[in-house]
Amino acid sequence: MKRFLPLLVLASCAQKPVNEADAVAFAPVRSVLETNCVHCHGDNRLSTMPPINDTQAIAKLIGTSWIVPGKPEASRFFQVVTFPDEMPGAMPPSGHAISKKDQQTLHEWIKAGAKLSAGNVKLSPKGPLPRSI
Repeated sequence: MKRFLPLLVLASCAQKPVNEADAVAFAPVRSVLETNCVHCHGDNRLSTMPPINDTQAIAKLIGTSWIVPGKPEASRFFQVVTFPDEMPGAMPPSGHAISKKDQQTLHEWIKAGAKLSAGNVKLSPKGPLPRSI
């Protein structure tokens, strides 16, 4: 006699709607990205650079090796901002690492699941352009 198991839809597999709390949690991350990253990873980036110029582009990185929700140390996005300045691939490549506070902001965001604001939010560069090496 064959037994059939019911098909279960796992809630963890479904895309959850983003709420206001997610937008609030993303606000400090947005500030870090606009200050340190969007200058080079924005609209005029090289084709080899992952885009982070809006939340729709960032969403495409979440769930890949770039941003592993819940696992900052396994996320390439977090790894490159914690590399020492002299290490190839360190970001930003200007010889000025992002602050420990900004690193912690990114760490906490990824650890909490890398939630984004509802809708597509455009990110704009803030502050002076980073110098190149």
